Amino acid sequence: MTDIEIANSITPLPIVEVAKTLGVNEEDLELYGKYKAKINNFKLKPKGKLILVTAINPTSAGEGKTTVSIGLGDGLKLINKNVCLALREPSLGPVFGVKGGATGGGYSQVVPMEDINLHFTGDFHAITSANNLLCSFIDNHIFQGNALQINPEKIIFNRCLDLNDRALRQIDVAMGGKNGVKRPDRFNITAASEIMAILCLSAGLDDLKERLGKILVAYDVNDKPVYAHQLGVNNAMTVLLKDAIKPNLVQTLIGTPALIHGGPFANIAHGCNTIVATKLAMTYADYVVTEAGFGADLGAQKFLDTKCRIANLKPNAVVIVATIKALKLHGGAEKNNLQEENITALKKGLPNLLKHIKNITEVYKLPAVVAINQYLTDTEKEINLVKREAEKLGVKAIISNVWGKGGEGAIELANEVVELCEQDNSKFEFTYKLNQTIEEKITNIATKIYGASKVNFSDEAKKTIEDIVATGYDKLPVIIAKTQYSLSDDAKLLGAPEGFEINIKEIQLRGGAGFIVAIAGSMLLMPGLPKVPAGEKMEIDNEAHIKGLF
Repeated sequence: MTDIEIANSITPLPIVEVAKTLGVNEEDLELYGKYKAKINNFKLKPKGKLILVTAINPTSAGEGKTTVSIGLGDGLKLINKNVCLALREPSLGPVFGVKGGATGGGYSQVVPMEDINLHFTGDFHAITSANNLLCSFIDNHIFQGNALQINPEKIIFNRCLDLNDRALRQIDVAMGGKNGVKRPDRFNITAASEIMAILCLSAGLDDLKERLGKILVAYDVNDKPVYAHQLGVNNAMTVLLKDAIKPNLVQTLIGTPALIHGGPFANIAHGCNTIVATKLAMTYADYVVTEAGFGADLGAQKFLDTKCRIANLKPNAVVIVATIKALKLHGGAEKNNLQEENITALKKGLPNLLKHIKNITEVYKLPAVVAINQYLTDTEKEINLVKREAEKLGVKAIISNVWGKGGEGAIELANEVVELCEQDNSKFEFTYKLNQTIEEKITNIATKIYGASKVNFSDEAKKTIEDIVATGYDKLPVIIAKTQYSLSDDAKLLGAPEGFEINIKEIQLRGGAGFIVAIAGSMLLMPGLPKVPAGEKMEIDNEAHIKGLF
């Protein structure tokens, strides 16, 4: 059966009943039909254990991090634990681009899959509208006399759209003579926008409003910073986001509650769901399973160094997802031959997994377990090799078969996670200190987490760092936008490369979000569509229900 056939074969519980299992009353819900709701009345008193699910560097062979996250949540439920998932919302860019949907697969899915993957409760649309409202205010301010003396050549806040569209990476606006001041601009994908990051890192509505006002939008003719609050737009932006800040409640195929809220990418943004949803899940449940995008060098690093620092969170356990196929691909095996036993390639690819294990246990000093997301073609010899190498680092590697068995395929993993959650996590450390320079923070991430030997900064990046220091925002956390496919900034360097250099071409201040972005290598903030987009494969029935996209 396909994922959609499996989802359609199971009748979900009314979302009101799912809410009751968490202790949420019906009057505290805003219903979006029978199976979706926003929680609109709550107090955050996090007490539950926090479990972070991350992965090796992704490959075309697939890793299944979200599927394992959902299966682990169901596994914890099956061993009678009070559990809630806290996941990200899918973006329409990947849905119609390369990856397709992001709601799990097989018997480890969140539902209603079709709704979640498409418009859901409208959060992405609200974020896009708030972002572009600010852009329209900037250009209108200049057109109406430019009292703030904004330099049109130094506007740094860009428009956004929740689709992959390379044609929008570089555009001209105000064309036609009477439409304002002609200037270059560009679109970012909504998942990489600062408004998305602000929503995800805000503690609530008041904090959201304050952060929106702190957005650095431009520099004036005297090179002084101009912020969103000076344009008088942050109240209007907050109104657009007043519902989007409320967490969305759905469920897995067996009725495990899932808060799905916020959706920043991990390669070009900070890759974590909202702080509000994570803390709300920890308020209601004893165990909370969350995930961070792509490999541990991106999503987990940003979760641990940025989200945990801002939200004052400390994970109790980390699950690192890997597949035998992906490790063989990291070791140089041909994609068409991954189903064949290949110990040589597996040995060459294993350092990628081992590097991520060491980062979690030695750099961050957190308890960890490896989840081997199993394929039928995995051999006993290959599985045992992964287990032995992980155990040398003091970490168990456990088979997960959640696609085919749902939560029952994660019972052993769930029991191990419960044990890890009882271990001491008080030694948790960040990769860098906030009082370090921007260059030092970036270098710490690149050398400690990626394994780089050196970081090179472009002249443009150096100039922006000087500007940020002048604004006083240089003590913020740093995130790096880079390829997800490699520990380096070169997508072709697989495994665990050594001796490479990281090249920072651009620095951006996200003052409202509360972090600094360093763009490495050839990373772009607006993805393009592939030659054959996933949207071309979409089929619909007579009622326009999707048959073949996810």
